[in-house]
Amino acid sequence: MTGPARRERFPPWLKKSLPAGAAGRRVRDVVDELALKTVCRSALCPNIGECFHKGTATFLIMGPVCTRRCRFCAVAGGSGAPLEPDEPERIASAADRLGLSHVVVTSVTRDDLDDGGARHFARVIEALRRRTGATVEVLVPDFAGAEASVRTVVEAGPDVFNHNVETVERLYPAVRPGADYRRSLDVLAAAHDMDAALVTKSGMMVGLGETLEEVEGVFADLLDAHTAVVTVGQYLAPGRDHLDVQRFVEPGEFEVIERRALEMGFRAAAAAPFVRSSYCAAEVFRRGACHG
Repeated sequence: MTGPARRERFPPWLKKSLPAGAAGRRVRDVVDELALKTVCRSALCPNIGECFHKGTATFLIMGPVCTRRCRFCAVAGGSGAPLEPDEPERIASAADRLGLSHVVVTSVTRDDLDDGGARHFARVIEALRRRTGATVEVLVPDFAGAEASVRTVVEAGPDVFNHNVETVERLYPAVRPGADYRRSLDVLAAAHDMDAALVTKSGMMVGLGETLEEVEGVFADLLDAHTAVVTVGQYLAPGRDHLDVQRFVEPGEFEVIERRALEMGFRAAAAAPFVRSSYCAAEVFRRGACHG
């Protein structure tokens, strides 16, 4: 998996149509009316058209600015804004109005907050429980490794606890400065230890210069941390100031990666060029939960 790939020369399997329709417009209207953020927009997700067309969205809480500056991510870096106390109720209202059966909530990293934003996550989960019957998936930052923050989120009762390792350990200094591979594994292991019935999940990108053997090494580490579900997708550089794509991984290779993940023992796995942590999250959750 070597050799920089020119961004403008996308292979044919990375060309995707953007479906339009009433469902997509409704998602945008509700999100805009309630002044909410989605990671679909903030992270320039390539699946935004498809997910909005299906009437789904991944809510981004605690503002659009991250206190870290990972070189793979389109989310802006800088100082965090004050939390909005009514944001949990607005998200629950949006989920209720859209009739969502599975809600995914993520956030920027907020190292400026004493708990990393864990209590705010808990309030969102609690609001969703009051207003909807949806299953709830949270995609959390590492909370600087604070076990108390992990516990705050777990005790709020999400159905899925997701934290992404993003890449192989060797590439962390270049890809995730400010993060720590082992700390991310510890977050996942802690969540499982606090609630063994909780579905734990993690995701990573390929195309950054990793080898298949290193990917399998990540899988082994995630399984040691009792992670149940894994997702793997192609890294796409969001701009010229971000890391270059080293290689476009072919669809057949993703099939090998997914098959290997299942052979190694994950309850569910999704690997394909456009797979992201929250892409088809409800379907992946059902696969993982049903085999628990």
